[in-house]
Amino acid sequence: MKASPLILVIGALVCAGPSPRAADAQAPAGILIDDDAAEFTGQWVKSSKESPLVGPAYHHDNNQGQGRKSARFTPDISAAGEYEVRLIYVATGNRATQVPVSIQSADGERTVTVNERAEVLVNGVPRPLGVFKFAAGRGGSVTISNSGADGFVVVDAVQFVPVELAQAERAAKRAAGFQAGASGPAPASAKTKKKEEVASRFVASPGNTELAARAKAEPVELAKDAKPSDVDGKSYDLVVVGGTASGVACAVRAAREGASVLLVHHTRHLGGMMANGLMQWDALYGGHRAPLFTELLANIEKYYRTVYGENSRDHLVARFTQEHYPMGWAEPHVAEREFNRLIAAEKRITVLLAHYPTAVERDGALLRSVTLREYGGTKEIKVRGNVFADATYEGDLFALAKVPYRSWREARSEFNEPHAGVVFCNIAKGPAPQNAVDGNLNIHPYGSKQGTIDPTSPFTADRAVQAYNYRFCVTKDPANRIMLTAPPPGYDREEFVHFGRKGIATNPGPNQKSHMNSPILPGENHDYPEADWAKREQIIARHKNFALGLIWFLQNDESVSAKQRAEFRQWGLPKDEFADHEHIPHEMYVREARRIVGRHVYTEHDNSLAPGFARTPVMSDSVAVTDWYMDSHSCTTNSRPGFHYDGKLILTEESRPGQIPYRSLLPQGVDNLLVPVCLSATHIAWGAVRLEPVWMETGEAAGVAAAMALKQKISPAQLNPDQPCENCASAASW
Repeated sequence: MKASPLILVIGALVCAGPSPRAADAQAPAGILIDDDAAEFTGQWVKSSKESPLVGPAYHHDNNQGQGRKSARFTPDISAAGEYEVRLIYVATGNRATQVPVSIQSADGERTVTVNERAEVLVNGVPRPLGVFKFAAGRGGSVTISNSGADGFVVVDAVQFVPVELAQAERAAKRAAGFQAGASGPAPASAKTKKKEEVASRFVASPGNTELAARAKAEPVELAKDAKPSDVDGKSYDLVVVGGTASGVACAVRAAREGASVLLVHHTRHLGGMMANGLMQWDALYGGHRAPLFTELLANIEKYYRTVYGENSRDHLVARFTQEHYPMGWAEPHVAEREFNRLIAAEKRITVLLAHYPTAVERDGALLRSVTLREYGGTKEIKVRGNVFADATYEGDLFALAKVPYRSWREARSEFNEPHAGVVFCNIAKGPAPQNAVDGNLNIHPYGSKQGTIDPTSPFTADRAVQAYNYRFCVTKDPANRIMLTAPPPGYDREEFVHFGRKGIATNPGPNQKSHMNSPILPGENHDYPEADWAKREQIIARHKNFALGLIWFLQNDESVSAKQRAEFRQWGLPKDEFADHEHIPHEMYVREARRIVGRHVYTEHDNSLAPGFARTPVMSDSVAVTDWYMDSHSCTTNSRPGFHYDGKLILTEESRPGQIPYRSLLPQGVDNLLVPVCLSATHIAWGAVRLEPVWMETGEAAGVAAAMALKQKISPAQLNPDQPCENCASAASW
């Protein structure tokens, strides 16, 4: 019997249960159940028209009898534990995009949906449905249904892999350059050759194999997350909610200063937007900021220098420097790995993933505990802390603590900000600010600036925040590129015919990758900041499908010229990014949500030249510097004759680097809570605050403040900003 392409590609790390073996190939990891062993309900068709990945054939529902057909797989689990569950199918363009798959595990039943038009193998490893806890024996199951299917539902096999082996399997494939089929003789039959062709679609191009092998010289230890039961009822010096770049910096710095830290994030992936498609560091100053930011940049640069060579294009474009713009880049998986490196090195940090806050216990001016719920589930745990930090993009922890906050545009009259409120305007071309162009200011000029402003704009407050989008990572490497085979659910071409931001890729980054910043939906995100996660998921899905729809339109619609379509079709989703999420980032780009009303509100005046001085106001308790200009994407789709935008601001000429005070990280009314992300700023000033380099500064400052307060046995709000951090390990490097 010849080995199937799946076995050829994924290979065995260990076998934790019964699975088929081939004489000329290693068996896949864990338990692999072929479709022939499933319990079918309804009439299914056995087929080998397309090359199956497991066994001689697969089953499909013939695109008939929706809701009346199912296939049930029951594994015999030899050892209780957490298993990654994988559905194996043969992807083509006529498959169903919303296949319901119900997993019955020790934690109960959970249903996920699978897009069977997406390739199942990513870098030689099947995409997971998730991680589930199974008891020993035959008490668990996986059931695939054709309820609501919009195409053929296909079942080839189901695989159960112990989670540690699944992680090691992906790491091994990545390090080895995703080579497949190294063992065993080449099959002779035409049928098996076709199977090999299926497998070869997931093999990196020849040049990448050597590069990946060179990357093995830099092994990376990923941060391991705790089980909820290991955390429930425990107390920590610092509880950080939000595994963003800022949250990572906060946790790492506090741990290095001796604090025990719990870091919580609502997805299973740390790093925030740099690990979710942003890719470039939005900065205009290429110098030193803070120790952990510099350390992270050095690790990223070391990776690209090691893999691609000293002074190679990929090394130079990724390197953070003021010599070019963007200042620096990182592929999402590289950024995520380096954030994990920082966390994994600290033994005092406990990581809890896929959880979010639902309640807090507040005792006057102090938070005592936070209740955390599993994302997508109902189980809750409670943890206690001496200090808390809200490093989420949404501000969910401080909202539960009922501190004052805003999630809207202020009126011009509130802080006398010239650009505040509902304002109709235009954008002009040309580099700014002028003194940076002239070389008198050490920031990189930007290529656009504020145009005319309608003086009759109302300048009033409203509930708007600037537009969000998905920042898809895209690639033009044919060996790593996945092209859309169909439009997304709800596709309406009329939305895109007159859409004003027709683009896929922006600046070219490392490894033939770039990011997509064009699809925005002004106004459709206004409910997001205050919504629960169920409502947020609906808003997220709308933004995701709109972005996919724009790609489909630009690559396929006849209203786009043939030449332009060909250019747009150079780009596709990368096989080696977000493999467990259909190659789409795990998080949407939430540019602005809640903002605390802190002990200092950072305004447009704080980020502009002070009257009579050639600099911004000096803050006696400054902890971070802004170098980006005050900007905002459109807040609504409204316009006026002669003025194209509502709220789109590019205040490059008006802005200057400003100092963010420690007081802006302190909410009113709660003394042991620090807010390094959704800090105290107006909507206008927020444009200069909302950048990942700035948030890594404020996050690390929050970590230092937490550690100092713990050592002095006071709350962070009681710290004396003039007191040096005499016993801090970081003091010498600031």
